Amino acid sequence: MTFTISATILQTPTRSALEVREDQIVTVGDDGRILSIAPATAAGPHTADVVLPPSTILMPGLIDTHLHAPQWPQLGAGLDLPLEQWLFEHTFPLEAKYADLTFAQTVWYQMVPRLLAEGTTTAVYYSSIHEEATLALAQTCDRLGQRAFVGRVAMDHPTGTPPSYRDASAAEGLAASRRSIDAIQALNSPVVQPIITPRFIPACTDELLEGLGALAAETGVRVQTHCSENDWEHHYAFERYGVSDATALEQHGLVRNHTVMAHGGHISDEDRTILMTAGAGVAHCPLSNAYFGDAVFPARRHLDAGLRVGLGTDVAGGPESSMLAVCGQAVTSSRMLEDGVNPALARGERQNPDNRIDIVTAFWMATIGGAELLGIDAGLLEPGRFFDAVAIDLTRVGGDGVWPQFDDWPRQFEKAVRRSRAEAISAVWVNGRLVSGRDRPSPAPA
Repeated sequence: MTFTISATILQTPTRSALEVREDQIVTVGDDGRILSIAPATAAGPHTADVVLPPSTILMPGLIDTHLHAPQWPQLGAGLDLPLEQWLFEHTFPLEAKYADLTFAQTVWYQMVPRLLAEGTTTAVYYSSIHEEATLALAQTCDRLGQRAFVGRVAMDHPTGTPPSYRDASAAEGLAASRRSIDAIQALNSPVVQPIITPRFIPACTDELLEGLGALAAETGVRVQTHCSENDWEHHYAFERYGVSDATALEQHGLVRNHTVMAHGGHISDEDRTILMTAGAGVAHCPLSNAYFGDAVFPARRHLDAGLRVGLGTDVAGGPESSMLAVCGQAVTSSRMLEDGVNPALARGERQNPDNRIDIVTAFWMATIGGAELLGIDAGLLEPGRFFDAVAIDLTRVGGDGVWPQFDDWPRQFEKAVRRSRAEAISAVWVNGRLVSGRDRPSPAPA
């Protein structure tokens, strides 16, 4: 049913602009889309259905464009290892456990509510290779109300995967991915969609990659994979194909409109052109890149060139699930890239000018940037878009709140983004539905 909410809105309609709209009435329709936004003084004599207190602001919901759902139990562990060692020693053995549906459901019902409480209204999930666990993840997101793209991971390469955790063959991996797509689409969920998910080139044979590319062309389902994440993965493609990751994925039909390429820290200008031409983009994961990426993704340079860029946590390669924390890390990484990190070099020699971003740009990537990458009507509170939103109590930001007598709106916005965690988020809506909040009962597993 239609409802109204009275609030002050803070959001970033462009990379360089913070928009503050005080005392607004937002009207949300039956379909979860915003019908109108108008000043409270012009909205008529009625009282809004929901009235946020003056100390609470309304912001667009956060969009996590890359995370590995099965890795939730290892969040924060093993990060001292190289990526390939971390995968074989920690990640693949854990993901193999999702053959146990009961275990999978236990994890999903811990993870999804936590992410919602942290303001993640849209998540782009890697699941495991298991069809039942993947469907259970999609069902959990649907039941709890999180907008999600859920992908069964396809991986069959005999040297890039362990014998205990891989598709039996390319044909079986392709068939399982097709069945998973059909099962998720059969949910007829207003918020959950499937996504084709080859893990990355080192884990997939050519036959599987080609089959998944053909499946994407046939079904129109979006694609996600990793692309030039670190030195190892980046150079692997050259050794196997003689071309870059992006070129090889394009040749297999996997670079398409709204394809999500995770990391991309080593892509070249030529690779960027390939992605932009197709309408694909990068899920920038600044925190996990610090551990596994061997480089800082130059977000500002790629954004200036016109590449679609969203932000991602990369749970559990990134040890933080909060997208607000990732916004702060994106700024930090950009500053380190611009300033340089080698004190043995003179300042002018170690610097990389014009690479820093600010918190407005970071939040834009976590909202509008992610929405554009995925091609969804979210990321901004305006008529026609879905009402995916978070309410942040400024008195709880950082544990001691902001200082309105000192802080203007830009400073309050920066503190809210940098220092808010779940305890400061009083309510979360997805598709016009209240899905998380202090006064909302915790949902029980189905």
